Amino acid sequence: MNSLSPDYPKASPLRTSCGRLSVIGVVVFVLLLTSKLLFFGSLYIPNFDKVENTEYYDLMDAHGYKDGWRREERVLFCVPLRDASPHLPMFFNHMRNLTYPHHLIDLAFLVSDSSDNTMGDLKQHINDIQNDPDVSVRFGEIEIFEKDFGQSIGQGFSDRHGFAAQGPRRKLMARARNWLWTVAIKPYHSWVYWRDADVETVPGEILEDLMHHDKDVIVPNVWRPLPDWLGNQQPYDLNSWQESDGGLQLANTLDEDAVIVEGYVEYSTWRPHLAYLRDPYGDIEVEMPLDGIGGVSILCRASVFRAGSHFPAFSFEKHAETEAFGKLSKRMGFSVYGLPHYVIWHIYEPSSDDLKHMEWMAQEEAKQKEEEKLRGIYDKIWNEGFEDVQDSWKADKINIMKNTDMSGHRKIVVDWSGVDEEEYFKKSVPIKNVVDGNGEPIIAGADAVSGDKAAADDETQLTEKDILANFDPTKE
Repeated sequence: MNSLSPDYPKASPLRTSCGRLSVIGVVVFVLLLTSKLLFFGSLYIPNFDKVENTEYYDLMDAHGYKDGWRREERVLFCVPLRDASPHLPMFFNHMRNLTYPHHLIDLAFLVSDSSDNTMGDLKQHINDIQNDPDVSVRFGEIEIFEKDFGQSIGQGFSDRHGFAAQGPRRKLMARARNWLWTVAIKPYHSWVYWRDADVETVPGEILEDLMHHDKDVIVPNVWRPLPDWLGNQQPYDLNSWQESDGGLQLANTLDEDAVIVEGYVEYSTWRPHLAYLRDPYGDIEVEMPLDGIGGVSILCRASVFRAGSHFPAFSFEKHAETEAFGKLSKRMGFSVYGLPHYVIWHIYEPSSDDLKHMEWMAQEEAKQKEEEKLRGIYDKIWNEGFEDVQDSWKADKINIMKNTDMSGHRKIVVDWSGVDEEEYFKKSVPIKNVVDGNGEPIIAGADAVSGDKAAADDETQLTEKDILANFDPTKE
């Protein structure tokens, strides 16, 4: 049966091979062209020199490498300030000691709700450091911003750390941080470092020490020194922690706008805290994954903020500010870590209870000083009014006895066993059983020794006083 399809001439083998080679050649050409375009495209930098008021930035240049100081990556150093005048001298001393190249560090300050001379003192310190004869001490760009947020909570330790103040305070601090980084970050910044001004002790290598861990967000452990009567030292920042089942269960029971804060009996979360896992002899390179973080010292890649993470000024998963920033960043896929054995030290700020105890201690110290002063006056009066003859008596005794040989004198032994001393002196009972060193009776003959009352009554009754009065040690 004949096929209904038309008959076509068969292609020759040579023609088929050429067709296949043509297809392969086209594919190879396209691949080569694509690779060339990609290669040269990555090296291509558009030139906008002739375009007025136009800047070009390749954001891939701000990657955030773990050895950023070798690659000359710029760091944005953010510092929120409020009533910080007393801390600025200490802060700028730390800034001078930073080992990260200073010309690669840009400073950004936000002064808010201050009642002291924070702005004036800040200006003076910046002027001093930027005009230092040593050029390596000077920093890159410095920007100062000022904005009040209506913060009415006091700056005292008990005011800032009171439980009732935590929720509103954290949300206001989050707003301040967001205002600062959004106006300060530039396209050429690879890292953003946050630091409180009241850190007392911190290594000069803090930036390199945190950066080389190659994490998106990383924090050190933060402790504070204490007076001896309070135990010498204490964990300070409890806002760096890992989530727990207890914390999640607590969050589910709270209102939508509630903010969980650590370290208060009102909120028991049973979370592992970075601060409590410190070993003074532990390896400072040990890393601990975290969910929430504290804000005393934070290093993070600038890309974390560019990707959309921030400091929530609202309740995000029942947290706000830095703790919520840690949770949000982790939710977005960024790595969030802490260093349990790498410690920086916050200043000691006495609480209201500490101040009361310190006042009591000062009063006790003043009382002791007054007592010592009075004791000195009394001793002086005593020494002037009475002559101490004890030393004179000792000297006289030595002079009297130094030429006396007592070795040959008869030794007197009195057996007082069974004698009630008090009754004896009341009734003048005759002394019995008085013997010499050889055991021979020496009082009233055998009658006294035998205890014969009738015989003793006829004889002279001797009392202890009589014996001592009549005894002549020179006679045998």
